[in-house]
Formats: sequence, C-alpha cells, structure tokens
Amino acid sequence: MKNILLLEDDMQLNDTIKQFLEYKNYKIYPAYDAHEAKDILYEENINLMLLDIKVPYQNGFDFLAEVRAEKNSTPAIFITSLNGIDDVTKGFDIGCDDYIRKPFALKELLLRVDVIFKRELANYDELLELGNDYIFNMKNNLLMYKNKVVNIRSKELKLLIVFIKNRDKLLEYNELYNELWDYSETPSQGSLRAYITTVRNILGKENIQTIKNTGYRYVNG
Repeated sequence: MKNILLLEDDMQLNDTIKQFLEYKNYKIYPAYDAHEAKDILYEENINLMLLDIKVPYQNGFDFLAEVRAEKNSTPAIFITSLNGIDDVTKGFDIGCDDYIRKPFALKELLLRVDVIFKRELANYDELLELGNDYIFNMKNNLLMYKNKVVNIRSKELKLLIVFIKNRDKLLEYNELYNELWDYSETPSQGSLRAYITTVRNILGKENIQTIKNTGYRYVNG
C-alpha cells in the first residue's frame, strides 16, 4: 500500500480526498499546515506528496523547495487554485511532478496519482534476474523459474515486489502489514513469517535479514 502525504488546509476538502483515495487502497496522512506536513514526512515512509500552496506557516512552494534542498526526491503533485502560467512554471521549476488546478474531479486526481506510481514502476528493468534461476517480470508481475511461470499467493507476490523495490532498506513490521493487508483484513505475524519463508526461498535465505523486534531487510539481488 502506498503512503501519501496530503497537505490541504481546507478540512472538508482534505477529508473528502482522504476518504476517496483510501477507498482506492492508498494510505493517506492528512496535514493542515506546513509544520504538520514536515513532521509526517520525516516520521513516515511517504511515497507521494499532494500539496496545496496557500497553507499556514509556509506556502507549498517553499515547503517543496526545502524538501528538494534536502535531496528528498519523493514525487509531488501541487493541488491549488493558483492557475496562472507563472505559478505552474514555478511549481515545476521547484521540482513538482504534476500540477492540478482546483476545482478538480476526484477521478482526475486519482488518474494523476496512478500515473506517478506507474512511472515509478517503469523505472525498473522489465526483466530482473533474482538469482537461483529466478527471473521477475516487473511489467507483468510474473515470477519465472527456468523460463516457466511460478504461481505464488497474492500476498507472497506483493511481499516479493516490496523487497525488490526497497532493496537495502529496513522494512518495519507495520510497513509490511500495510503493504500486504487491506483495511478489512487483520494482519497476522504468523502469516507474515510464512510469506517471508516463501520469498526467502526465491531471493535467497541469506539475502533477507531479520532485524530483531523490528522487521526485515533485503540486502542483495
């Protein structure tokens, strides 16, 4: 599950966007001013920022400029009523990935969010050699062993993709629970361990480290 920071000081609009995107299986972290947004950005594993510009304490332009100055390349979409060409140009010059003008349809916002994540996935090589005669097709999400498709359970597939995309990064238990289980499901540590065992057989037992009382890290591949 992807984590999205939503900086929007209009409480009603913030809540509307949050409910809509969470229904589409995104995890939303709402912020109503720049201070809250900074706290969330540094405390959570954020995959995308949705930023209003006219917000308390610091405008969205300056907020993103600071984020980019800190070498944080997390994708960002401005959502704002500022629709002049100078504002749009400034947004892209600072480092936003898209710019959507208010008022907008929620479906349009969803399309733009989905495009960001599809583009992110496209940055990976289509065929990724995992070792031990395993190959993963990033475009079609197919696991192959000696050129034959391997069928694994959906959560094992999700876990495999999470490790591939987060190599060398510590993934805490809660992050993995959010990635593998929907809101209507109850995460299970026992089930997670079973999925880890399956994925270890694919990626190599020595390549997935157990970080005691914290989570796991994929260190090779």
